[in-house]
Amino acid sequence: MSTRRKFIKNASIIGAGLFLAPQFSYSSNGSKNDKLNIGMIGVGLRGTHHLNNLLLRKDVNITAVCDIDPVRIDLVLKSIENAGAKKPEVFGKNEYDYRNLLALEEVDAVIISTPWLWHTLMTKEAMLANKYAGVEVSAANTLEECWDLVNTHEQTGTHMMILENVNYRRDVMAVLNMVRQNVFDELVHFRCGYQHDLREVKFNNGKQPYGGGVEFGEKSTSEAQWRTLHSVKRNGDVYPTHGIGPIAAMANINRGNRFVSMTSNATKAIGLHNHVVKGGGENHPNAKIKFKQGDVITSVIETANQETIVVTHDCNLPRPYSLGFRVQGANGLWEVDGNRIYIEGKSKPHQWDTATSWLEKYDHPLWKKYGEYAEGAGHGGMDFFVLNAFVESAKQNIAPPMDAYDAAAWSAITPLSEVSIEKNGEPQEFPDFTRGKWVKRQPYNWIKDSH
Repeated sequence: MSTRRKFIKNASIIGAGLFLAPQFSYSSNGSKNDKLNIGMIGVGLRGTHHLNNLLLRKDVNITAVCDIDPVRIDLVLKSIENAGAKKPEVFGKNEYDYRNLLALEEVDAVIISTPWLWHTLMTKEAMLANKYAGVEVSAANTLEECWDLVNTHEQTGTHMMILENVNYRRDVMAVLNMVRQNVFDELVHFRCGYQHDLREVKFNNGKQPYGGGVEFGEKSTSEAQWRTLHSVKRNGDVYPTHGIGPIAAMANINRGNRFVSMTSNATKAIGLHNHVVKGGGENHPNAKIKFKQGDVITSVIETANQETIVVTHDCNLPRPYSLGFRVQGANGLWEVDGNRIYIEGKSKPHQWDTATSWLEKYDHPLWKKYGEYAEGAGHGGMDFFVLNAFVESAKQNIAPPMDAYDAAAWSAITPLSEVSIEKNGEPQEFPDFTRGKWVKRQPYNWIKDSH
């Protein structure tokens, strides 16, 4: 049995009590009375990954699954059977069969891992059905949808959590610890983004999830069936939360600070066309498609506390992966690219230090204590922590670390970037999704360990 499985199944003996937020407890006892009944809406690659991690827990039941692809349902049912768990109720007769899942009394919470255009509708209807909702990123596509998340949460009192796993990345949490301990002094500037060559994700040959081919839509499989269409139809930063989520936590967005305005600009769009021509030739039907999304989209956000945040979306050109993090204050800065840091009075003047020793020194208490148990959970272990945060918040029916206001503010970057680009970089104002409550809302305490 893996270390992670042993830990999760014996957490009640260990008695861990790690606080990721006010009133947020990292604990897990295996009593039947304390089990969370979870419904899975969408069990593609991401949903199945969440399922496999949940099946290692003793404090949850998978009581229902929903997907319109019978192949995915069969795979999931086999996984559940192999785990020795009870067969869940199955839904997937049509695109709206998830509503029958939401009607079940045997479902306390849902995890939504569907294509982007379904995220807000499903999350909204889950809250209306009094189900604690966890939704994959991004949570919304339009400003109206952002407001739907906030208004439904306030109307029903039901919680939702945006499942942004990068907030739990080890180096990100170490830097958050440094921010909280004032290593950088007063914060001034940030950079982040999603810089990831996704051409092999956006196209395939219809026979395998990734790798090879220049097809998308109905002739393809997995994310290529729907994700690529956004690049055809939209010119904006359609995937901002992996970068902005961690920066928002460091800058206390919605908790003493907020996004105020943003400008966005886009380059020409040639990357996906070149990919099609290279793989399918100039006469391939997809070579005639004019992709709308600029290959590199750059947005600059201003905050109420007068910091600036540069957010980059770069997914259609050949490049190594990077989220491009930079955290800069009056006393120094950290940059993820190059793994480098400079702290005035500690570093040699005008010379970078390797950040490794700093990250080790300020390693987050959560990672120091439980990092070994996250091995194998996915994405370097951060999937373990984000899923645990969701389960523990839902079990206690308390506000999660990343709530409806965060989901709205982070996701609003997409529609605001589209408008700004269309208007040649004209500044766009961010709505105040907290309706003024950001002034008094307290920052989450991601550090405290009560064990």
